[in-house]
Amino acid sequence: MTQPVTLGGRPLMPPPGAPAEELLIARFRSHARRLFWSAVVLIATFGLTAYLYDNLPAGFENWMLLAAAGAVVLLAVVVPFVVWYSRTTTITTRRVIAHQGIGSRQRREMSHARGYTIGVRRGPLQRLWGCGTVTLSNGVDAPLRLPNVPNVTLVHETLADQIEVGQILAHRDAQATADDTDTL
Repeated sequence: MTQPVTLGGRPLMPPPGAPAEELLIARFRSHARRLFWSAVVLIATFGLTAYLYDNLPAGFENWMLLAAAGAVVLLAVVVPFVVWYSRTTTITTRRVIAHQGIGSRQRREMSHARGYTIGVRRGPLQRLWGCGTVTLSNGVDAPLRLPNVPNVTLVHETLADQIEVGQILAHRDAQATADDTDTL
């Protein structure tokens, strides 16, 4: 029997037939460029509120100004931030997991061992910010679309590597199972 290849006492690949440990590779959110306009609105709202405070025309009071500024900040800054923060993508050694939702969570997964195609689209602004949209499709399920992925080339290379490793392990395990049934 051959000894597993190890790195620092930890096996690089599990022995045939043994389940591979699922390890976290990356966890990220979409690029924060989506929050650019929220930041502009926040700065403009505070500037305008500070300028108009105690300088309002007749018929308006400071509490009205503060209430309007609070509503603008809530709708144009807080809500987009919460929506952005509620969407995460996790890449492990077995699968890609996309979470989204504030109250009720939606979760989509795509297995590396099953294989899928990787499509990358980068518009002019996405190239400027160093991000892109990754689309994963296995031909059976609806494509998994990951918009505004930061460091999109690194994520693409990582996903391609994980597909290859996952398929190698699945093939090796299938061979080991076939060899075991042949010897019986």
